[in-house]
Amino acid sequence: MSSQPVTHLYRSLLRELRLASKQPRGTRNMTVTNHVRVLVNDARSDEGRLQRTLVETRDFLRASRIHGELLKRYNPLHDMTEEERVHATARRVGLDTPIEFKNE
Repeated sequence: MSSQPVTHLYRSLLRELRLASKQPRGTRNMTVTNHVRVLVNDARSDEGRLQRTLVETRDFLRASRIHGELLKRYNPLHDMTEEERVHATARRVGLDTPIEFKNE
C-alpha cells in the first residue's frame, strides 16, 4: 500500500474523474464529485481504508480510460454502426459494397 497523503489521492481521483467525463466542464453533473468529497470527509477516522478506496477507485478509472483509448487505437471499427462496419471491412479487403437502390 502506498503511503501517499489523502489529499494527493483525492486530487488524483478528481483528475481521473475529469478525464473520464465526456461533457464540457460547465455542463457536468457534480453528484459524483460531491459524493467523493463526502466520502473523504466521513472516512477521515479510518485513513487506511480511505486510502485503499481512493487508490482502487483511481486505478479503476485510469484503467477504464486507457482501455477505451486502446480500443479506439487498435480496433477502429469499434464505435461504428453495422452498416459502416460492413463498408469498412469490405474496403479493407479491396472490395466495395454495392450502392443501394432507393425507389423514389
